[in-house]
Amino acid sequence: MVEGGIVKVDKTEFTECFRTIGKTPYIMRLAFSAGIGGLLFGYDTGVISGALLYIREEFKEVEDKTWLQETIVAMAVAGAIIGAGMGGISNDRFGRKPTMIVADILFLSGAIIMALSPAPWMIIVGRVVVGLGVGMASMTAPLYISETSPAKIRGALGATNGLLITGGQFLSYLINLGFTKVNGTWRWMLGVAAVPAFIQVILMLTLPESPRWLYRKNKLVEAEEILGRIYSAEEVKEEMAALKASIEHEIADRKAVGEGNALFRAKKAWENVVVRRGLIAGITVLVTQQFVGINTIMYYSPTIVQLAGFASNSTAMALSLVTSGLNAVGSIVSMMFVDRYGRRKLMLISMVAIITCLVILSGLFYEASKAAPKISNHETAHFGANSTCPLYASAANPIKWNCMTCLKASKDCGYCANAANEYHPGACVTSSTKKTCLGEHRTYFSQGCPSKFGFLAVVFLGLYIITYSPGMGTVPWILNSEIYPLRYRGICGGIGAVTLWSANLIVSETFLTLTEALGASGTFLLYAGVSCIGLVLIFLLVPETKGMPIEEIERMLEKGFRPWGNNKKSIDDKEASAGDD
Repeated sequence: MVEGGIVKVDKTEFTECFRTIGKTPYIMRLAFSAGIGGLLFGYDTGVISGALLYIREEFKEVEDKTWLQETIVAMAVAGAIIGAGMGGISNDRFGRKPTMIVADILFLSGAIIMALSPAPWMIIVGRVVVGLGVGMASMTAPLYISETSPAKIRGALGATNGLLITGGQFLSYLINLGFTKVNGTWRWMLGVAAVPAFIQVILMLTLPESPRWLYRKNKLVEAEEILGRIYSAEEVKEEMAALKASIEHEIADRKAVGEGNALFRAKKAWENVVVRRGLIAGITVLVTQQFVGINTIMYYSPTIVQLAGFASNSTAMALSLVTSGLNAVGSIVSMMFVDRYGRRKLMLISMVAIITCLVILSGLFYEASKAAPKISNHETAHFGANSTCPLYASAANPIKWNCMTCLKASKDCGYCANAANEYHPGACVTSSTKKTCLGEHRTYFSQGCPSKFGFLAVVFLGLYIITYSPGMGTVPWILNSEIYPLRYRGICGGIGAVTLWSANLIVSETFLTLTEALGASGTFLLYAGVSCIGLVLIFLLVPETKGMPIEEIERMLEKGFRPWGNNKKSIDDKEASAGDD
């Protein structure tokens, strides 16, 4: 999940961070105020997972149309693709502060639109608006934090943005659970995001612009004044000199890459063999990160839990809360181990574990579908002929029907469990019979069936998250921050972001359709197969960058990465041979 990423940072930097903030609390105010954008990013991408359960109940057309459910989820991602591009342009032209305020206004507007929606199309509009804010915040919040933080603690403060993203997702599951018994359920879930957005607008209005952007626009006095609030008097001159050198270097690099539009600069980057090999590696890990199916868990987790046999909305969201919490914990674990074990090794281990979990999940859902309770004529007749699922009533061989057959027969059919034991044969009824079924203290199933394998499925969903988050969840972002030459990092980062959001859109827009066509078992097996391809590609194409200076990474890519052998030694041998000549 997660589209944010974790900044590379070590434990000593955190210690220094606490010491510096203690002396200059203003620094934390800057970082936290901007970091609310990461919190909103996480909240708005995670909240729909629980809200969707209640949107389906309120709007029958959403319940009946899988593509409509997928569109409600995925339109925030589509908006984010556009918002990221808008954020990049706005950051350069108008500054970080105005861009963040615009993102907040979009968060605020989108939350209100969704909360007041009288129809599904308006929810979709609200999701697009929120997505625009997500895209802009994803570009701006880390940038503002980085440019207003002292260099010695920049990594630690930057890491807070990634933690706030996963924290926002966890908070969304918690708030979803809190509103399950409140009138308006999903409206409150989606609308409450307006509160932190409003708070951030107020905070950002009281904060300064990024000193780097001011210096870039030749507003030197203002830049120096802001640096004076962050650094001691003797350090300000050094920082101004460093800004000058950095911006001159940036301008020179931009000229080297080209001053044309983004498409022209992307073409020029691709023509450079070092950049092309870096992009192939960077895009491979970002696309694989999405195609292992992570955002099916983050966007549809309660639905998956219901597919595993937990019919209650509140139970499904409570169990989903565990997976979201594990994702946040995994982000912290990654920061502890990524520099000790290396990027490539962590990703390969993570991928093997992910594939194992997906295969086991596929097997569990397959066994659950085979062991689904039978349909009883007696139980079905108990609710009356008019309440019987029409396709069951007209079936040539109804004795072979079980709960899964009933649910797959029609969107208008559901399974009412046996009153004595939900694993005993139950009734196949129309969806209009749900209230009657619940009124008799039975359980009504519309997504999955009663299953003794359900708890195991939730356990392996948790294991999937644990193995994903420290490896494939965070390392691809670190690799993409290291593998490109400095002068191409901006354009390559943009290409990577668009690729990732596009892959995210494909996954989120197809999950429910795949579960209908292949079943939950087939869908997880498909993700396992795609993950196997991703594992092979990472092994063949992605080098280790741990502890390597940028220049050394460039030399390795120029020579060509080999999955077997010591690439660093090959570079040293080549240079030694060139020296002898």
